[in-house]
Amino acid sequence: MQIQPRPEQQLSRQVAKTTTAVTVGGSLMVLSGLTLAATVIGLAIATPLLVIFSPILVPAVITVGLILAGFLATGGFGATASFVFYWMYRYVTGKHPIGASKIDYARDKIAHAAHDVKEKAEQLGHQAGQQIKG
Repeated sequence: MQIQPRPEQQLSRQVAKTTTAVTVGGSLMVLSGLTLAATVIGLAIATPLLVIFSPILVPAVITVGLILAGFLATGGFGATASFVFYWMYRYVTGKHPIGASKIDYARDKIAHAAHDVKEKAEQLGHQAGQQIKG
């Protein structure tokens, strides 16, 4: 069985909640308006500067972007190469890294195919020698 608060307490809680909501909401609306005003003023001030300096800024931004892309690519290639060397070290030392079974399977298939080609070449060479003698 729940005890119901008295009607005066319910009303005072609703008033407190409403007052808090209005205060917080109003404060956030004021901050939002100030942010919008600052953004518009900043854009109005910066636009002429951006137009004047755009022949310098656009190539500079492109250059910096290309340099950063180069550094990121170099880092990525270096990390990949390090991982590949680490994987190869583990494979060579017999630690069986991830994917080693696929490499072994491919190596065995290639070796088998090479053996078949060698046998076929020997057969054809032997038949060609028989035809030349005959």
